[in-house]
Amino acid sequence: MRNLLVLAWCAYMSGCSPLVLNSEDWVAEGVFTQGIEGPAVDARGRLYAVNVIKQGTIGVVDEVGSADIFLSLPDNSVGNGIRFDRFNNMYIADYVNHIVWRVDMASKTLQIHARNTAMNQPNDLAIMDNGILFASDPNWAQEVGKLWRIAQDGTTHLLADKMGTTNGIEVSPDNKTLYVNESVQRKVWRFDIDEQGHITNKQLHISFSDYGLDGMRADQAGNLYIARYGKGVVTVVSPQGQVIREIKLIGSYPTNVAFGGSDGKTVYVTMQKRGAIEQFSAPIAGRTFTSNQDL
Repeated sequence: MRNLLVLAWCAYMSGCSPLVLNSEDWVAEGVFTQGIEGPAVDARGRLYAVNVIKQGTIGVVDEVGSADIFLSLPDNSVGNGIRFDRFNNMYIADYVNHIVWRVDMASKTLQIHARNTAMNQPNDLAIMDNGILFASDPNWAQEVGKLWRIAQDGTTHLLADKMGTTNGIEVSPDNKTLYVNESVQRKVWRFDIDEQGHITNKQLHISFSDYGLDGMRADQAGNLYIARYGKGVVTVVSPQGQVIREIKLIGSYPTNVAFGGSDGKTVYVTMQKRGAIEQFSAPIAGRTFTSNQDL
């Protein structure tokens, strides 16, 4: 059976042509620092990303693409990945102080959800529907990395050590597969996961011969949208590990992606050296769009 995204792309493009879709700017260049990362959309459809105007901030983007500071992190903390749970709590990976913050969105109150100094740096986050978090944990200097599970109570559990430079991370729509990529090694791995977040059956999902891998997110059909750092594209990969399409970006250094918009089919891409957020349209909504809209 052909993958759902292939069929959707065919309809979207009025036939399976080799054309590559281009993105456009949503937030102008230079509004964010070059530390821009962690795009995520809350239950009300608002887009957030780290390091707007200056390092150590969390930015919020309005409906016309204007960004401002939502909150500032304490103690020289700097955020990277952001995720929301089904109750609209925000979680922020703080790579400086080995913390995952939890934010009450109504009061903007920050609490330490998890902290473990054995982490190199909590980098990007993925979340199951039941609130279990996963954190990638790269050591860039040594080109190795770890993988952590963070339970609902904030306790941390080392799942894998001595991987490559773990970076982008995502959970499949059915909450049965965890995907983790290695930036330097250019590989995407998949694990089976159970309801408690235990992992088994590590398998190579796809590997690339060039350019780095950064953040990635899934759509509702289970296709991965992977930021290809240095190549200036988002690569779409099927659940079977096949490249379906590449979307050309304005800049060359995408760091992460998030689904949003009124129907969950707008893909926002944070661009490191531009300090901008680009956007393009996808044929299938993001994995978490429907569940978040139930709030």
